[in-house]
Amino acid sequence: MTTKKQQRIATMLVERAGRTYADEAGIPLKDTPAPLFQLLVLSLLLSARISADIAVAAARELYSAGYRTPEKMADAQWQALVDALGRGHYVRYDESTATRLGEAGQKVLDEHHGDLRTLAAKADGDVERAAALLQEFTGIGPVGADVFLREVQAVWEWVAPYFDKRALSSATEVGLPDDPTELGELADGRPAVLAAALVRASLDKDVRADLG
Repeated sequence: MTTKKQQRIATMLVERAGRTYADEAGIPLKDTPAPLFQLLVLSLLLSARISADIAVAAARELYSAGYRTPEKMADAQWQALVDALGRGHYVRYDESTATRLGEAGQKVLDEHHGDLRTLAAKADGDVERAAALLQEFTGIGPVGADVFLREVQAVWEWVAPYFDKRALSSATEVGLPDDPTELGELADGRPAVLAAALVRASLDKDVRADLG
């Protein structure tokens, strides 16, 4: 059972750091093919050992260059993807990631008919199954699957409440319960926002300090 103090902490945390990575990357997240693919791209970029800020910047460069759909990504020239990643300063993994992005676009076309809602249908309400399907994309491991599910719960309500290990560990650190259901109760109907805030708190000591 959650307490008034925990609700106060959750509210402060959301006010201080409650911006999803999809929002920061400029993805108007909806349950439609293009935004879901853009979230997949962002999740792939965030899977590498690179800062979240750089991953988000690289995603924005890719979208600005027109690579917002699986068709556009699959048809992209490899060097054009490398260049877009470079403009976002995503340089340590730019060449391998460019390859993986092209492969991801083709895989969405071949296996999901260009629409990741088919992945949701295949998962059939099983979040662990959804995580496994996401990890079939080269370059997306457990971390990337967590990113996707953490953010997509805003539009795939069957995923919620989704709080991955990093979010749960951060919750404990700031005085919130480490139980997804209880955190969901504190999220005021926006578990994706609270989950993002918890992840940001885990990466930023100033956010944690502001919570007192």
